[in-house]
Amino acid sequence: PAAAATATDTVNAPVAGHVISLDDTGDPVFASRALGEGVGIQPTDSTVVAPISGVLQTVAETGHAFGIKSDDGVEVLVHVGIDTVKMNGEGFSVAVAAGQRVNAGDTLVTVDFDKVKAAGYSTTTLMTVLNTVALAGVTPKTGIDVAAGDPVLDIQH
Repeated sequence: PAAAATATDTVNAPVAGHVISLDDTGDPVFASRALGEGVGIQPTDSTVVAPISGVLQTVAETGHAFGIKSDDGVEVLVHVGIDTVKMNGEGFSVAVAAGQRVNAGDTLVTVDFDKVKAAGYSTTTLMTVLNTVALAGVTPKTGIDVAAGDPVLDIQH
């Protein structure tokens, strides 16, 4: 029999920076929790990494969004910046492909955040647990400064 999947109890910061509530991100869709509970991170580094281990369900061609599903079914969305899809990949160097298996900490994309700012977009990187409703709880840790890979969401199964 296959080994049981390890429980995903935490979701790590995909980028170093300051963690804020979804309510403070300036994005009404994320603030409404329509895409699940999560956090916003105001990045201080250009490398965005996988917040959990799993398989990439979606990788936006433009490099601004990544969906990862853990072996135990936790679905995490990493959305780099707000409205950055309009940059058409300019300033985004994607390191992965859909269907690829990643480990927490693997580089997803390197972003020229100065270019994002120059284009007039927010660099706030949003991360949510898409299937929050299927879990017992998702608790964000906000108001802290983190390194990429530090836990920012606690998952209750």
